Amino acid sequence: MKKLFSEIPRLQSARLTLKALTADDADALRELTGSPNVYRYLPTFLYEKKYDDAEYVIRHLYDECFQDSIILGIFDRDGFCGLAEFYGYRDEIHKISIGYRLLERCWGKGIATEALGLMVDYLYGETDIEIITASTMLANQASAGVLRKNGFSLVVHDVGEDWGYETPTPADKWIG
Repeated sequence: MKKLFSEIPRLQSARLTLKALTADDADALRELTGSPNVYRYLPTFLYEKKYDDAEYVIRHLYDECFQDSIILGIFDRDGFCGLAEFYGYRDEIHKISIGYRLLERCWGKGIATEALGLMVDYLYGETDIEIITASTMLANQASAGVLRKNGFSLVVHDVGEDWGYETPTPADKWIG
């Protein structure tokens, strides 16, 4: 079994590839981070939103950010679809949290469901992770559906969580 953070994984299905971002992905990353609809249900402190320069984000993603999270690009045959993230790693209890965000034009195509399935299969099949969690804002029913389709169970409903806003954000907690 691999230790999480021992490598940047590359995950693949017949339709999708989850892999490290490169400089060639800067325009697509700008499109993603520039969409208020994509980020309306997400924390304010996400790494890709930390800097205005997408090239800088990509150049430093796997040195500055890799200590706390693993961010992978989600790609289909047409190119960049969004981001997948492993974060909140707790080595002592073999726990990680997961997240994903897609370009608006990729919504409703099953991409998030398939990407999450690849992430779960990798974590349980190839690493020492034993617990996978996720959080969603209450209004984000699309993301809740993606989690349900991948076998996640709602364990806590409407709990205040720090999402980087002035007050705690009401969120649902999931476990896979």
